[in-house]
Amino acid sequence: MLLIAGLGNPGGDHANNRHNIGFMAADEIARRHDFSSWRKKFKSQIAEGELAGEKILLMKPQTYMNLSGEAVGEAMRFYKLSPSNVIVLYDELDLPAGKLRVKTGGGAGGHNGIRSLESHCGNAFHRIRLGIGHPGNKAMVQRHVLGDFAKADRDWLEPFLEATAEYMPLVAKGEYSTYMNRVSLATGKNEPDKKVKKPQKAKSHIHQARTAASPKRMPEDGPMAAMLKKLFSKE
Repeated sequence: MLLIAGLGNPGGDHANNRHNIGFMAADEIARRHDFSSWRKKFKSQIAEGELAGEKILLMKPQTYMNLSGEAVGEAMRFYKLSPSNVIVLYDELDLPAGKLRVKTGGGAGGHNGIRSLESHCGNAFHRIRLGIGHPGNKAMVQRHVLGDFAKADRDWLEPFLEATAEYMPLVAKGEYSTYMNRVSLATGKNEPDKKVKKPQKAKSHIHQARTAASPKRMPEDGPMAAMLKKLFSKE
């Protein structure tokens, strides 16, 4: 069994915050892979399902970000899980918007939600860092993180969340490098091959790989688009 936790803050006022991209990813995982309906347990909203034949407990802690570890730790103890069975999705300032990285262990990097998890769950859990970009000025960081995504962000946010969820079965199988590559190709966030001297050829190669690996696009009036439209309509 695996526990996948998307981090964020509960309540409508925070729903479209950049800090809540972990909640958004969890919602898309549940929708795309036909998980059960959300219900309350472990100080969280939880949903259950399967990925690549592995039983999954999907969580959105309702303790507020700074206390996320309390909820995840409670679920871990109930199911007798180790940190290696835990995967956490959260916002990452130090990655460009729409870029994703997976790592195991490491420091909290100033993220209070991760600091709380390390306190309650140990350090060796898997981290899926979802890039939200840096405002470029340290004084603006808090406002950036706790601020809402702009309407223009929908152009990259929707396909990013779709791909993050679409390829999650690879994470369940422990194929983290393949997962990162698939998401990068699907969202156009792959890095150019430095060995290729002619930019035109590199661009063509990337385009072909991206087309082959892209997840199914959703119609403009589909569930994912509707969810984001509802969030952005509050602006």
